[in-house]
Amino acid sequence: MIETTGQGMNAPPRHGWAAPRVEGAVWETPPREPRAGDAPGTVRAVPHDPMPPDPFAGDPEDPSMALGDHDAEDGPPLGDEERAELLADLTDLAVYQALLEPRGVRGIVVDCADCGECHYHDWELLRSSLSQLLHDGRMRPHEPAYDPDPGQYVTWEYCRGYADGMTESESESTL
Repeated sequence: MIETTGQGMNAPPRHGWAAPRVEGAVWETPPREPRAGDAPGTVRAVPHDPMPPDPFAGDPEDPSMALGDHDAEDGPPLGDEERAELLADLTDLAVYQALLEPRGVRGIVVDCADCGECHYHDWELLRSSLSQLLHDGRMRPHEPAYDPDPGQYVTWEYCRGYADGMTESESESTL
């Protein structure tokens, strides 16, 4: 028997669509057991890996080898100047996100010199890409944004100008 209404777990969800319920099926996920030393209500940090591991890492029969263009696992080590620039970019990105995300800006658009198209990066995707470049010396390819609204993305230069303007207006208001 399939139910879509009722009480408790079978009550219709607030969003208006309910998955069919099968009588006798267990749909609940059991709660996780706390670890020793966890206080009630403790939420443990979950490590964030922006990219899933390569399932063919180290496999000599890796099917992508036929595509060519395989470089070393990691790129050449970054120089001190490049590393400092990336760290500055990550710091700037955090400031830009804090200033612009509340205003509805979803991220940054980059004009690609290689393909001549605009690439739309949400804040977290750009942060992950820059972090990966900092740690691995290269960025892995990623899926493009799905049907981005160009009005919700701004250029890096716009972010810099907006942050400078906010800093200037704050310094003038404190005088």
